[in-house]
Amino acid sequence: MAMLLRRVAVGITKPNVSPVNGRFLLRNTASSAGGSTAEEREARATWIKPLNLPIEVVAPEVAEIIELEKARQFQGLELIPSENFCARAVMEAVGSIMTNSYSEGYPGARYYGGIEYADIIENLCKERALEAFRLDPAKWGVNVQTFTGSIANFLTYTALLKPHERIMSLDLPHGGHLSHGYQTATKKISLVSVFFETMPYRLDESTGYIDYDGMDRSASLFRPKLIVAGATAYSRLYDYARIRKICDKHKAIMLADMAHLAGLVAADVNPSPFEYADIVTTTTNKSLRGPRGALIFYRKGVKEINKKGEEVVYDYEDKINSAVFPGFQGSPHNHKIAGLVIALKQATTPEYKAYQQQVLNNSSKFAQCLIEKGYELVSGGTDNHLVLINLKNKGIDGSRVEKVLDWVHIAANKNTVPGDVSAMVPGGIRMGTPALTSRGFLEADFVKVAEFFDEALKLALKIKAAEPKGTKLKDFEATVQSNKEFQYEISKLRHEVEKFSKQFATVGFEKETMKYRD
Repeated sequence: MAMLLRRVAVGITKPNVSPVNGRFLLRNTASSAGGSTAEEREARATWIKPLNLPIEVVAPEVAEIIELEKARQFQGLELIPSENFCARAVMEAVGSIMTNSYSEGYPGARYYGGIEYADIIENLCKERALEAFRLDPAKWGVNVQTFTGSIANFLTYTALLKPHERIMSLDLPHGGHLSHGYQTATKKISLVSVFFETMPYRLDESTGYIDYDGMDRSASLFRPKLIVAGATAYSRLYDYARIRKICDKHKAIMLADMAHLAGLVAADVNPSPFEYADIVTTTTNKSLRGPRGALIFYRKGVKEINKKGEEVVYDYEDKINSAVFPGFQGSPHNHKIAGLVIALKQATTPEYKAYQQQVLNNSSKFAQCLIEKGYELVSGGTDNHLVLINLKNKGIDGSRVEKVLDWVHIAANKNTVPGDVSAMVPGGIRMGTPALTSRGFLEADFVKVAEFFDEALKLALKIKAAEPKGTKLKDFEATVQSNKEFQYEISKLRHEVEKFSKQFATVGFEKETMKYRD
């Protein structure tokens, strides 16, 4: 053995490892210069064969979970406005061999070799992103590599701001998002508020609309470097022109986060922020109906003519690209980029525009039905894909209502409303129409959905009335566990919901292939 190692060290022969009868032994490659033997190929097959086996064989427990999730999506009502069902072709791309390549860097400037097709797919994605939102490539660029919307926002801040420079954004209890910064009197909840100084603007609580005058007054005092136009639970249109004026007045960058609205903007059924914003960020999996990921759009070209008559150009492109890589991320997820290419192509079709218009029609009808049943909507209605219900006049919180909805197979989410002090026990419920519209729901179907919601809320009130006073959510759950009447009512409503939901199409898989259809 010592002689062999000395020979290897001076390059007389090269070591290799080959499995023989389940054991790994050193062998001399000189004896097999013509290629591996049949015996060696057979041994090698022991580790190759599992790589091509189906999921049902390799990981039956995972296959079972996926089948159960199919049944959940098919049998239930998906009303979370940030969720959607992406197309089968998108999922095929996301589950493709594009996941194998590692491509740090940007097209034409990668750190690794073997990335020619990664370059092609990323360049195609950029082209289609600009096409989907009708943007001139001379005036706009886009980074398609960021993994999530929250990361896209944070990296944009780091690209354009110095640490502890100032950001203004919609307050979280008023519909804002954590990635825009949030802190309480005692704690910085969002890391954005740790690395930057953040100050909220708010809604006019008497109307439920953004208080633009208040935004302007706060900006005069706070002097932000960047103002975010975007939210996670705001059901009205943004006055982008007004926000642009406020940004210009205070020399602030305008960032529009259209994560919830991207599909509506692509279909031109909601106003576009691109006419006014300097930066536009978005997730790709919500109303846009693509895979999970994010986009950062940035202005290019001439920004202004200075007092000397010289052209001043936007400097966002290099800063943002550098912040994404090498500043923060490693290799992009090429499988997700491939899926996004498909989703962006779909976003330019007549069928997509019809879908997004139906999203709005359904949302409007849903809001109308809820109001007629006595529910108070923040802002009194909706102009987009979601409704936000203030439950305070019903005497119950969003956490308890969400729990009952979950029990009866309706997916919605608790949400803060103006005046809330707790995000864990908030006073509202947020619901949206994109996912069910993807399944083919029309206005009349959302009338029925509103009836189901109303029945679930009334059941939640009955349970709350029976629980001990001053209790927590776990006690609410315990009340149900100890009451057979409540269990029966939950089971009955769940059966009705599932029977109704199973009339509609599946998305991404066929009913006939499901393990659990009934």
